[in-house]
Amino acid sequence: MSTTAAAETGPWPAPAKLNLMLRVLGRREDGYHRLQTVFQFIDHCDELEFHTNPSGLVRLLNPQPDVPQDQDLVIRAARLLQAEADSGQGVDIRLHKRIPAGAGLGGGSSDAATCLLALNRLWRLHWPRQRLAQLGLRLGADVPIFILGQAAWAEGVGEQLTPMDLPEPWYLCLSPACQVSTGAVFGAAELTRDAAPIRIAAFRAGQVENSCETLVRQRYPQVDAAMTWLGQHGQARLTGTGATVFLDCVGRAEAEGLLQQAQQQGFKGFVAKGMNQSPLLAKLQC
Repeated sequence: MSTTAAAETGPWPAPAKLNLMLRVLGRREDGYHRLQTVFQFIDHCDELEFHTNPSGLVRLLNPQPDVPQDQDLVIRAARLLQAEADSGQGVDIRLHKRIPAGAGLGGGSSDAATCLLALNRLWRLHWPRQRLAQLGLRLGADVPIFILGQAAWAEGVGEQLTPMDLPEPWYLCLSPACQVSTGAVFGAAELTRDAAPIRIAAFRAGQVENSCETLVRQRYPQVDAAMTWLGQHGQARLTGTGATVFLDCVGRAEAEGLLQQAQQQGFKGFVAKGMNQSPLLAKLQC
């Protein structure tokens, strides 16, 4: 079996990410915000399957509820690459969702990145990852980190990336029963937008604040309740604009034990391992 055929028959991972800190430094004239953040992947993944064809049609075989296909990031990514590469090839895609929407875990951006990388391989375009990252930025500020696949310090709107070597702890992640609109949070008048920039050394020394936390906790009682409970067991943090909150643990056993306690209190969540390299990179080496 050829490399392309083998890659086509197996699932491609689309990992979630955590923002280990997030500082909003200001708003640009184009409406985007200047940020400092740290991205790390976790081994909690969506999976995508691709079956190419010569029809030129791009189809998602299992559309997501309440998401029109033309707005789905997977479809948009495939069609954008098809147009930019002037390719007449088509593809049928099946998406297996595990990452909840509106959770601050980057699921949609990760799915789009996996789509670009997979089709670059399967359509035999041979574009370098940096070129795909620039293309992915047109789909969302988080897409490049998933394409490049390395934990990173990020600035700009999140696209200026400096690779980092971070501890890879086990995390307990709680998923409040709400979806947080990133656009609504960043558009809120009461969002604090004047955080002072810091250096990587300050983050490593423990400056892990999230500029969005106060606003999100005020607007979403479910997030506040999850952070209050999690905060009894350590330093609870919000990833992105939420809704997911997380705690780094001493090991897997501690994380799983705390998850059981959280479930007894009515919270939903999962345990995941921090990863400095995306599992998608291993797939690309097959």
